[in-house]
Amino acid sequence: MRTLVTGGNGFLGQYIVEQLVAQGDVVRSLSRRPSTALKALGVETMLGDMRDPGIAQRACQDVDFVFHVAGVAGIWGPWKYFHGINTWATEQLVTGAIQAGVQKFIYTSSPSVTFDGTDQEYVDESEPYPSRWLCHYQHSKALAEQHVLQANNGNSFLTCALRPHLIWGPRDQHLVPRLLERARAGRLRQVGDGQNLIDMIYVENAARAHLLAAKALTPGSAVGGNAYFISQDQPVNCWKWINQILALADIPPIRKSISRSAAWYLGGVMELVHTLLGRTSEPPMTRFLAAQLATHHYFDISRAKRDFNFQPEISTEEGMRRLKDAW
Repeated sequence: MRTLVTGGNGFLGQYIVEQLVAQGDVVRSLSRRPSTALKALGVETMLGDMRDPGIAQRACQDVDFVFHVAGVAGIWGPWKYFHGINTWATEQLVTGAIQAGVQKFIYTSSPSVTFDGTDQEYVDESEPYPSRWLCHYQHSKALAEQHVLQANNGNSFLTCALRPHLIWGPRDQHLVPRLLERARAGRLRQVGDGQNLIDMIYVENAARAHLLAAKALTPGSAVGGNAYFISQDQPVNCWKWINQILALADIPPIRKSISRSAAWYLGGVMELVHTLLGRTSEPPMTRFLAAQLATHHYFDISRAKRDFNFQPEISTEEGMRRLKDAW
């Protein structure tokens, strides 16, 4: 198949590209930076900003499938920035895909689109969008996800959204490196009682889920127009897992802690101060971050198992071994 991957030189995007190439697909990548790794795979690389309607339309020409992986993550920044990249750009890409006759559109969303700051224990896709948003990231991703799913017509243009939680593994430049940076600087604190369970997913499993969803996304199938949580299907203790990652990097475990309520209050104060002073740098703590680090959030992935036969092939233990080997 002829496939477009947005953000093909990103963490998850590159793994998706590699798996597509391995199965014989012709792949085009749209990103804002060149990549020698993609060129070595024989991938057509297109540079541009998806917020430009012309770029979005050209990228979708002569393409059968679109994997829209690109986006901006983070817990701080202006609404215009997050909305422009996560929401507006997605809308432009959907329009370009429809005009170009693309058959399938698979969107990489986030479980945070259902997060309201409270515990989520084994929730499924019936979990509603929250009535309040703790950061612009989750709000902008939710709007984009809704737009993608509403564009599904069940026949000539088929869409679905995947919600991978805490993607990790070799080549990660965000989640794990930030943990290590904070730990080495002595700025990492356990938030809450340290008993909260979380879901996460090894990057190769996340990439494979996208390919499985695309294969099952056919006219009349259950996949079209639906969102799916995907994970390792094995919740872990958040702080024990973080300490295991620190141990791989020969960093001592976290010793200091802060209560959930104190972290929430501190986050609110820091958000206010940064807003009043017009600071663009990310606060050390926000209410969203405090809630994420202290609450349970793990998900029922039965729908993904049923609708496109997803199972995490690489175990958490094997993934940790591969991460250590990569380091």
